[in-house]
Amino acid sequence: MSGSISTHVLDTSLGTPAAGIAARLEREGETLAAGVTDADGRIREWSESVTLTAGAYTLRFRVAGYFAERERASFYEEIAIVFVVADPEAKYHVPLLLSPFGYSTYRGS
Repeated sequence: MSGSISTHVLDTSLGTPAAGIAARLEREGETLAAGVTDADGRIREWSESVTLTAGAYTLRFRVAGYFAERERASFYEEIAIVFVVADPEAKYHVPLLLSPFGYSTYRGS
């Protein structure tokens, strides 16, 4: 078994998945993989396969374009979620619940 990182973005102000958001997975400032959320708000396939090691990772979401395309004002240009991989064999699901003026995240399953 090898570990993995997945994500899912939901627009809580509309109650719908957030499609078309570009995201990058980074470690120590280096981009490991990139993707764009699909119609269900998920990145089903990253641009590169990533072998996890213990340590801090960052998921960086470019949300300004998502709101601009929908002609909605937003406070955020980008949202960065920094989290720790303790077990490289585990699966890490990191959802983003998004609205134009706030967001939350958690470790999902």
